[in-house]
Amino acid sequence: MALTGATGFIGSAVLRQLAGCVRADGGRVRVRALVRRPDAVLPGGGAVRQVRADLTDPASLAGALDGVDALVHAVSYVGKDAERCAAVNLEGTTAVSAAARAAGIGRIVHLSTAAVYGAGPHRGIDVDGSPPAPVSAASRSRLAAERPALEAGALVLRPGLVLGAGDRWVVPAFAELTRRVPPEWLGGAGLQSLVDVGDLARLVAAAATRPDPLRGVHHAAHPVPVATGRLRAVLSAYGLVAPARGSADWQQCGALLERTRGQCGKRQLELLARDHHYLSERIWQLLGTDPGPGPLVRLEQAAAWYRAFMTRPQDVSARP
Repeated sequence: MALTGATGFIGSAVLRQLAGCVRADGGRVRVRALVRRPDAVLPGGGAVRQVRADLTDPASLAGALDGVDALVHAVSYVGKDAERCAAVNLEGTTAVSAAARAAGIGRIVHLSTAAVYGAGPHRGIDVDGSPPAPVSAASRSRLAAERPALEAGALVLRPGLVLGAGDRWVVPAFAELTRRVPPEWLGGAGLQSLVDVGDLARLVAAAATRPDPLRGVHHAAHPVPVATGRLRAVLSAYGLVAPARGSADWQQCGALLERTRGQCGKRQLELLARDHHYLSERIWQLLGTDPGPGPLVRLEQAAAWYRAFMTRPQDVSARP
């Protein structure tokens, strides 16, 4: 099993999950983590072997995937540098997909994003229910990267918003926006496709270790969407965001946002306040995997991490 992105938010969760997996024959899954830095500290103990490779340098991939039976590609760059987006997300995926094909790898799981659909609002759409319309360099390059992955025979997963320890964007952005726009946004009715990072990692591991590979594009959120107001109430109960004071329509929310200064803008508020609900039941059913109790229940495990992280300076603006 090979894994890219093992030091990232989702990739590290996938690594922990894979390192604890048992194969059908009873043996442990062995993970080959492709990393840029030879000093990277990774979980997993003896089940993990590091191999130095840089996806922006295709020559470094020579031999890196030889002898492995599956690849999980979890590398992404989500900042504002368009050239880096292209280099990492598109060209890097093209290079690792070509290397996987050359190595004869039959199972590939590629992590994309539901941000490829753009601004929305989207309520209850399937993969073919709305044409992608990405609005940032990051999401445009990640949409483009799906093509070489699919050509290599990959299962492409599009998660919605991912929560859990290591999340440096969703909950921190939510906290900033609740401070700047105190009323309940749109009555708290916006439906969000959320997934806990550990549950997403279980889904990825199930796909990567099954005997018969799945292919095509699937949403990868918890099947039950979460209303923004409910998310805010739970985060508030853990002391992570400000509780709502009153309610505001979209025009009022925008006016309040413009009167204040911060790292988030209208795009981030739109993502968190309006409907972004993508049908996700099918992939859990196909993989025979229990989606778990849902991301709001899992927040209890991550609350302490969020509190510690959110007391430090951070940049939450560089998101799709």
